[in-house]
Amino acid sequence: MATPEHQHFMQLALDLAQQGVGRTAPNPPVGAVIVKSGIVIGEGFHPRAGEPHAEIFALQQAGERAHGAEIYVTLEPCSHHGKTPPCVDALIAAGIKSVYLGIVDPNPQVAGNGIKKLQESAIHVQTGILESSCRRLIAPFSKHIRTGLPYTIYKAATTVDGNTATTTGDSRWVSGETSRLQVHRLRNRVEAIMVGVGTVLSDDPLLNTRIPEGGGRDPLRVVVDSQLRISPECRMLTQESSAKTLIATISTDLKKITELQKTGAEIVVFLSNSGRVPLIKLWEELGRRNIQTLLLEGGSVLAKAALNNALIDRLMLFVAPKLLGGSSGCGIFSGSGFMKMTAAIKLEDVRYKQVGEDLLITGDIASCLLD
Repeated sequence: MATPEHQHFMQLALDLAQQGVGRTAPNPPVGAVIVKSGIVIGEGFHPRAGEPHAEIFALQQAGERAHGAEIYVTLEPCSHHGKTPPCVDALIAAGIKSVYLGIVDPNPQVAGNGIKKLQESAIHVQTGILESSCRRLIAPFSKHIRTGLPYTIYKAATTVDGNTATTTGDSRWVSGETSRLQVHRLRNRVEAIMVGVGTVLSDDPLLNTRIPEGGGRDPLRVVVDSQLRISPECRMLTQESSAKTLIATISTDLKKITELQKTGAEIVVFLSNSGRVPLIKLWEELGRRNIQTLLLEGGSVLAKAALNNALIDRLMLFVAPKLLGGSSGCGIFSGSGFMKMTAAIKLEDVRYKQVGEDLLITGDIASCLLD
């Protein structure tokens, strides 16, 4: 049973792991804390693929004091050779006496092998410390390792009466400044951000990361544009940014493709019988590029198509304390939905948070394919 002390040290490990979120693909973010006589003597997190894992940084900091100590790790230590040696070997060699874990690694290459090897070396192992928080931390990694698809977060903002824009299409701004800043911080922690061409044509967004403290990283920008209606002069393609823009299309208009390629954009042409970009194929392509987390920002047509294909994993809804006094027809999903309330898709692991003047509702979407 996890004691308050166990939970305290695991929370420290979780806080450390947050520093690597969005930077570790194809690996998961992991945090580790080494404790001796109730005092932290080493800590670390995995900063990016190819660099040492969290346990190694913690062991380096602890040095010889690690002998006979305990370690708290958000994820089961690896037992296989990748770009770095197995962490279980380092823990055994350092003389760690107890290992407290958040969750077992969902990677089939590990999946309990690390625990087995530790136990065979007479090291005490306990799992399930703050398990739900640790599982949430690596949700994108788990989705990617199991399916090859990116974990998708759909972010939207509405008024209290459920509108994302006025009847004239005015949507600036539904949410408050604090909420918009949180979205930019979220962009800094994902590998890709996606919108439909309708959003580009109406809003001409930059889709970059702007945070006051600086140091933000622009994610890969993905535009779903079946007929290549995007302009080579749009701000997204003319801005200074280290990130690329990928345009998914079914169009074979070589002239337009060449014009867009001259801006530095990458054009990916899909085959389709529906007249639209096949979203599942696009998600598969992003997965092959080691995109673990995809932030879907709009609009309602693209969001509905993604929902229909069971591609959305998490919803982040900012509800602003505003009323438009009627229905503008601008909801977070377009078209008609289920006919009966009993068929509604339920949100799981729902959390509520005050963000400035807005209410942020976050929940995981139960897998469901709409008819």
